[in-house]
Amino acid sequence: MVAKKPRIVIVGAGMAGLTAANKLYTSTGFKDLFELYVAEGGNRIGGRINTSQFGGDQIEMGATWIHGIVGSPIHKMAQELHSLESDQPWECMDGFLDSPTTMAEGGFELGPSMVDPVSTLFKKLMDFSQGKLIEDGVVSSNEEVDYVKIGSRASMASTINGGGFGKLSVGAFLRRGLDAYWASVKTREEIRGCGNWSRKLLEDAIFAMHENTQRTYTSAGDLSTLDYDAEREYIMFPGEEVTIAKGYLSIIEALASVLPAGMIQLGRKVTKIEWQPDCHRSGEVENGYGSRPVKLHFCDGSVMLADHVIVTVSLGVLKAGINGDSGLFNPPLPSFKIQAISRLGFGVVNKLFVQLSPCSDHEGEKLNNKFPFLQMVFHRADSELRHQKIPWWMRRTASICPIYNNSSVLLSWFAGKEALELEKMKDEEILNGVSVTVTSLLSKSNSHKLCNGNVNPVVSSEGSEMKFVKVLKSKWGTDPLFRGSYSYVGVGSSGEDLDSMAKPLPESSKNGANSCPPLQILFAGEATHRTHYSTTHGAYFSGLREANRLLQHYNFVGVSELLQH
Repeated sequence: MVAKKPRIVIVGAGMAGLTAANKLYTSTGFKDLFELYVAEGGNRIGGRINTSQFGGDQIEMGATWIHGIVGSPIHKMAQELHSLESDQPWECMDGFLDSPTTMAEGGFELGPSMVDPVSTLFKKLMDFSQGKLIEDGVVSSNEEVDYVKIGSRASMASTINGGGFGKLSVGAFLRRGLDAYWASVKTREEIRGCGNWSRKLLEDAIFAMHENTQRTYTSAGDLSTLDYDAEREYIMFPGEEVTIAKGYLSIIEALASVLPAGMIQLGRKVTKIEWQPDCHRSGEVENGYGSRPVKLHFCDGSVMLADHVIVTVSLGVLKAGINGDSGLFNPPLPSFKIQAISRLGFGVVNKLFVQLSPCSDHEGEKLNNKFPFLQMVFHRADSELRHQKIPWWMRRTASICPIYNNSSVLLSWFAGKEALELEKMKDEEILNGVSVTVTSLLSKSNSHKLCNGNVNPVVSSEGSEMKFVKVLKSKWGTDPLFRGSYSYVGVGSSGEDLDSMAKPLPESSKNGANSCPPLQILFAGEATHRTHYSTTHGAYFSGLREANRLLQHYNFVGVSELLQH
């Protein structure tokens, strides 16, 4: 009788799943010794990578940036595929970081003398939380503000509202840092030419603008739920952050291109994974496949038996899948795994694309050729000074800007409850909210002036309403295949929970008493990487890790980088 080949099923065809499949399939001798399948619940590959089109331009609905190019495997692949250059325009965000226009509610442009000190403070505080400010040395002699001292004061917190004793959140740290900054600076001249804005109100609002950006970076809808201590474990690759000219999907397609037709099965949503942690069951024969320890149930009622399953679904899906008898796993996952899944954070970040009407400028000149890279500074949502018609959800985004210079397609990022609200709203309501907000900030009728009395170059015509004709939004929060965007370490969690996420099941027994088939369920995905969670390269590393774990298990020759990531 010919011995059956071990069967490996990968659940999910995103970055982690396809990296694992690519590594396994291209390993010497693998094709002759194993069966490999990739079961994808959706109708496309890529997972949270989804390159698309809008308004004639290429856009990214999901993952957008290569976060640091030095040492990044994603950047290396993009270079090898020549994906970093294109003759066609793409969502490259050129100019935003170099030349933003910052407008305060009421139609007042804020100059560098107003914006830069607060922006610097916010960046220095985040650097301090990540251990960079201390590593870089003492405060330089030409700096008027001792950011290390401010950071130290802000970090000396013993408790936070709603958190455990001794646990500090990033949100609490940042706000304590702003208070320490105000206490440290000398009395300054009050600002002029900004209507009902005072200097302190403006500084608070500029700081809040950066907080809103940070919420989209981390996916923590509320920074008071983001753990302070974990910031120092998170690793950023050095070098600039870039987008991929030919689309992030080009990386995914390259990984999948080596796999034979039929190996990736679309529309195969897994509804339950049965596994054998205690080995009470005897071997059984199902559908003629013979005895294998794991049984996968699919949405169409079909089943598949496997020796090993690499689960790469999002943390959001896992959170939904640990609920009792209706859960994804039978029997339920062990308590250490359930606790890690429960404690870690998984937020919602959505992108909103709108297309500016070419007729927005009633003088006949296309406004989209000169729409600024706009940073928006708002009064608080409960302030009596606020513009009543600006919707609350627009107050929670930091910017709206062309996806490249002179594009008519503009982009805003949303996190947390406003990201979920956006998913429910009708296109007309969104277009109206964006139009009211942008018009109120940029319309000449608001008597634009640069704070402290200097004249501001006007962008829009007097009384002109800015019209938007199309809208496209991501819906990661309500999509049952994702249930959110990416993970973060919440207050009460830690990097150890990320390590627990990565541990395969069943747990290996130290005395060898457990005779159950090993490595029945393996876990990959960005939420299983301790230092690169929330990123595509973290997902990539995790896919390599689990593929190498199986190759090592079967004593494959030539696997030199086993589990190093």
